Amino acid sequence: MVSIFAWWKGVPLGTLLTIRRKGRLVGRDDQGNTYYQSRDGKRRWVLYDGENEASRVPPEWHMWLHKTTDTPPSERPPERKTWEKDHLPNLTGTSGAYFPPGSLSVGGERGKISGDYEAWTPDS
Repeated sequence: MVSIFAWWKGVPLGTLLTIRRKGRLVGRDDQGNTYYQSRDGKRRWVLYDGENEASRVPPEWHMWLHKTTDTPPSERPPERKTWEKDHLPNLTGTSGAYFPPGSLSVGGERGKISGDYEAWTPDS
């Protein structure tokens, strides 16, 4: 019953029916997300493998979804530059989030610097 209404907990029944009737599989990315296009070519969408989080879509698939390119990366993968890193989803709010050295979130303490901040106090 949850899959009928709760799109954030997986693929809803309505989406599965739409895919079966009007969609065609275009490809998959490294994270297991699947990409579809309507048979008439007007609509494109992604089904996430796991949590529905837009930052999990790699740049090359993002370009295809937003019609920046007509050729999906499954047919013609983009040329990778030597300096490019692998795509990572946004980890903010998760246990994998980045905390810089000295962050209070990791028990750090801000070091003093010259000309350090002085709190404002109103005149009495």
